[in-house]
Amino acid sequence: MKSIVAATAFVAAGMASAASVTVPANTAYNGLSFSGSGSLSFSADLLGALDTGKVAVAGYGAATATVIKDSDGFYTQASAAAPITSLTIDSSTYNVLSAATTGGATQTAPVLKSVSSGGSLTVTDLNVDIANKKVYATIIGGNGVGTLNNFYLWDIGSITGATSVTGAGSFTTSMTGLSITTAGFNTFVQSLGLLTLGKSALSGVTDFGTITSTIVAKTVTAVPEPSTYALMALGLVGVSVVARRRSK
Repeated sequence: MKSIVAATAFVAAGMASAASVTVPANTAYNGLSFSGSGSLSFSADLLGALDTGKVAVAGYGAATATVIKDSDGFYTQASAAAPITSLTIDSSTYNVLSAATTGGATQTAPVLKSVSSGGSLTVTDLNVDIANKKVYATIIGGNGVGTLNNFYLWDIGSITGATSVTGAGSFTTSMTGLSITTAGFNTFVQSLGLLTLGKSALSGVTDFGTITSTIVAKTVTAVPEPSTYALMALGLVGVSVVARRRSK
């Protein structure tokens, strides 16, 4: 009976130690400090929908947007890169459970017959739940939508690359096949003021793009606390006193 109780306690202690820890960027944790960025690249389907609505794309907040069009004014590339602000990791396996970024992209739709009555949509401050393959964001929408925090926006189709940070180095993870939630679709429609043709173009987007996360981990040297310095000083004083007594 005692052995059973001991085994149960051991398992419980193991489960308790395997907790998730949220670590801010540039903060030391177990000898490592990290920085990095998350980049959202729009899919070809989404670029086509943006072309239909003549929607303009620009960076928002701390994010940097890259927008390229061809000679006819059609999108060939659009992306937004934002700095990572924190990681949530499993303290026992060091698997990355989620990553948060700050900044995003703003889309502005003009008034266009049968396409849009005009509006704007900002997707910012992503929180990528790697463990459950979900993407949350802060949405700032026009046409009465307002600000929606921690909004469940996309599901992730697949994840490739590094999923844990086990030491110093660079770790890259790609999350592809972003599919929009029903609530997300409706929010896009209202924010951008999409009409019949605009809705049709958006509903044809089955893959919204790829999120690429790059984490750079560096080894940091622990700095002793002031109390540690005090104890060291007391130790040195003690050693000097003993040395003097021996010399006498």
